Amino acid sequence: MQNKVQLKKDFDTKEFDIGASLIKQLLWYFTSALFFRSGIIPFSSVLVFILRCFGAKIGKDVRIKPFIHIKYPWKLEMGNHSWLAECYIENLDWVRIGENCCISQGAMLLTGNHNYKSTKFDLAISPITLEGGVWIGAKATVCPGVICHSHAVLSVGSVATKNMDAYSIYQGNPAVKVRERVIG
Repeated sequence: MQNKVQLKKDFDTKEFDIGASLIKQLLWYFTSALFFRSGIIPFSSVLVFILRCFGAKIGKDVRIKPFIHIKYPWKLEMGNHSWLAECYIENLDWVRIGENCCISQGAMLLTGNHNYKSTKFDLAISPITLEGGVWIGAKATVCPGVICHSHAVLSVGSVATKNMDAYSIYQGNPAVKVRERVIG
């Protein structure tokens, strides 16, 4: 029989840095709620402009759909010709998205979690990198610290807990490589 351990809510953030002043955080919170998560602005060019104003590094010809959640735009980089559908980016750490990437509807990019081995449930964060040509399918999740190498695909509803090989298709929870990606 295992001992019952009481989890405490005073977790250690390990000197976590949000990366912005309190004023900038508040401005982003209301801007995000009004213009991004509400869907009131359907124009990608306006959404890209606003993200850049908040420090996101975004390339040319990027498409961003309304109803998107981005935690901290100042920790987001996107290459040229990539697009974000109605997805959820919980970027407590950096999210770097290469060129020609697609993040589909309902996908989640999660850079933070908690240490389940700690009684304090300490914060654990790690960046996510999506190299060029990566496609994250609808309702798929990329976990903290994962690198999705060039042109990898994470199929619908799958969960990437480990790095994904280039030109490979992953499926399942946890996601496993099911075949090579052949682009013709």
